[in-house]
Amino acid sequence: MARPKNKLTRTQRMQAIRKALLRGKEVAIDVLARQLKVSGMTVRRDLEQLENQGDIVRTYGGAVLAQRLTFEFSFHDQEHSHNTQKRAIAQQAAALVQNGQVVMLDTGTTTLHIAQALVGKQDVTLITTSLAIVSKVQFSPGIKVVLLGGFLRRGSPDMHGPLTEQNVEQFKADIAFMGADAIDDQGTTYTSDLQVLNLDRKMAANATRVVVVADSSKFGKNEMCKVLGPEEYDLVLTDARMDKTLLKQLQRKKIKIKLT
Repeated sequence: MARPKNKLTRTQRMQAIRKALLRGKEVAIDVLARQLKVSGMTVRRDLEQLENQGDIVRTYGGAVLAQRLTFEFSFHDQEHSHNTQKRAIAQQAAALVQNGQVVMLDTGTTTLHIAQALVGKQDVTLITTSLAIVSKVQFSPGIKVVLLGGFLRRGSPDMHGPLTEQNVEQFKADIAFMGADAIDDQGTTYTSDLQVLNLDRKMAANATRVVVVADSSKFGKNEMCKVLGPEEYDLVLTDARMDKTLLKQLQRKKIKIKLT
């Protein structure tokens, strides 16, 4: 049966709700129902979805727009590169997290996608140094966030330094997701930033399971600072574009790699 011409899809309704909230501080459910020509129950379901996404905060009888923390930042000009692959890696990573677990998230664009993919989990504690990651999950009701303090790193929205390193040692995570600027043909991970070298190592050392997350463009390369050897992590998540010869070489070294 064809949809009536004046009936909006759920995506269109939620976009209309966002626009309505942008125009005013609060909008009532009955007002939205009249504007969208749907029932109050339909509006409530749409509001619940928007709240789960962190877009709104529900109030008694209505909703207001969530005022997210926002940051202008760039991760070495790679914020928008390989996004399709990073999203796929993030979904695989989130599937490894069970409700009730403690998760450490390294900084970087891939772990930023993981934070978004974790929205909807229940009773997950997320430990991170990244303000950008906090902005992704701050309104997710099932996620408790521990932001490790320290000095704000120049050019990136995350913390580093001796205080941050001391703080991370106070925690034990079930799983840590670690990014990498490069991974060589021996499976060693690298960072180009000496400031975060010790912090990355301490995060990995304080997790029961360590998963390296990196898109295929990072393989077969190295950078200034070695971070983790293959004996220091349990799994690598990357995308199917990884060079097959290098993949086989790493697998022969007993490095567990999962392609998305």
